[in-house]
Amino acid sequence: MKKEDRKQDYLSSLKSLETENVIDQIFYRPIGYKIAKSLQYTGITPNAITIISIFVGIAAGVFWYFPYNISFALLGILALMSANILDCVDGQLARLTGIKSEVGRILDGFAGDLWFLSIYIALGHRLFLNYPDLSPWLFVLVAIASGISHMNQASITDYYKTLHLFFISKEKGKEFESSKKVEERYKLQKPGINKVITWGYIIYTRSQEKGTPQLQAMLLRLRDKYGNEIPEDVREDLRKESRKIMPLVDSNTFNGRSAILFTAVLFNIPWLYFFWEIIVLNVIKYIIKSRHERFCSKVAV
Repeated sequence: MKKEDRKQDYLSSLKSLETENVIDQIFYRPIGYKIAKSLQYTGITPNAITIISIFVGIAAGVFWYFPYNISFALLGILALMSANILDCVDGQLARLTGIKSEVGRILDGFAGDLWFLSIYIALGHRLFLNYPDLSPWLFVLVAIASGISHMNQASITDYYKTLHLFFISKEKGKEFESSKKVEERYKLQKPGINKVITWGYIIYTRSQEKGTPQLQAMLLRLRDKYGNEIPEDVREDLRKESRKIMPLVDSNTFNGRSAILFTAVLFNIPWLYFFWEIIVLNVIKYIIKSRHERFCSKVAV
């Protein structure tokens, strides 16, 4: 394959370079692409890779649960980095093979939640080991607060990144759906695991919509004026404004928390990561939402 063809093939494995942060572009995504290419004709599905990533990511929490040990610290970091690479592989493999599904997308998002559930349990336990004189319930509350913060941050980050794809083009933004559309699909599904997953996705999407009133008002204005065919010049204007916020959105992603997480684990200072998660990233999330809502309120259609 020629160099230019390889480049185009690589780009086709990504949702969009505009929604990929620098670390993903120079490290995780290139490795993910090479693995996805090696699996492209093997019959291994993206969902299978996602399931493997769940177990690999949870292993990080297992390694970090025990009393501090530099070998376990490094093994946990390696496990979490490997899980994130696999998280890239499943999406890139899905785009290269065309094997995509709603269940796969939801499962992909759920995988990261399971990684960090194990990590919060592990770091909460590590806090207890470091400060045995304090009530263990304090560490339970800290771990729960971190988990809730993480889910809220991940939800809004996923929503804004998917919205940005919608601004790029109708084709790239197919995954950006309203809760009403998801509900319509839910009603047509037969009872089973897929319907249960879709029901959970309805709740997830409703929470995203509830937290972004100005965005919902802007989307309603766009639908009222243009229906399902938003003109390219309008999309481009929205894309430019959204792109200004993307660097800040990236701070609430895996790479925005992993550097602090790895530092906390390596030097056995778990409180540092909890402070970063509960205080710093929530402040950043508030700033992101405020800027995005302000931008949406000013959009004249």
